[in-house]
Amino acid sequence: MKKETSNRTRIVGLRFTPEEYQKIERKWKASTCRKLSDYIRMHLFNKPVTVKYRNESLDEFMAEVIRLKRELHSLGNNFNQSVKKLHTLRQIPEFKTWILNSEFERKILLEKVEEIKIHFQKITEKWLQ
Repeated sequence: MKKETSNRTRIVGLRFTPEEYQKIERKWKASTCRKLSDYIRMHLFNKPVTVKYRNESLDEFMAEVIRLKRELHSLGNNFNQSVKKLHTLRQIPEFKTWILNSEFERKILLEKVEEIKIHFQKITEKWLQ
């Protein structure tokens, strides 16, 4: 694909106050224009400027999903560490019974945590498209 050559040989210098420049810069950075000159040129010639749109509710949702995912991961780790510690106390018969019961519950918990992680992954992939 050939790059279009530009015959732009004229330079126009503009001066802005710091406030004016900040306003222009903020609008330029919110657009999809890579260069400030492209952004200004589009405005001067009344061409449409594509503005990036950010869904704040999605950002909040994603932050909550990430927090919940970390929390689930730490809960699973804590439970796993507790069970491993109890495995070292096999001398007492009551602990053996508890260990067997908790092992079954641990498997169920870890399966559910993994299922939730998979659902979170699907949701985040869908929302980030």
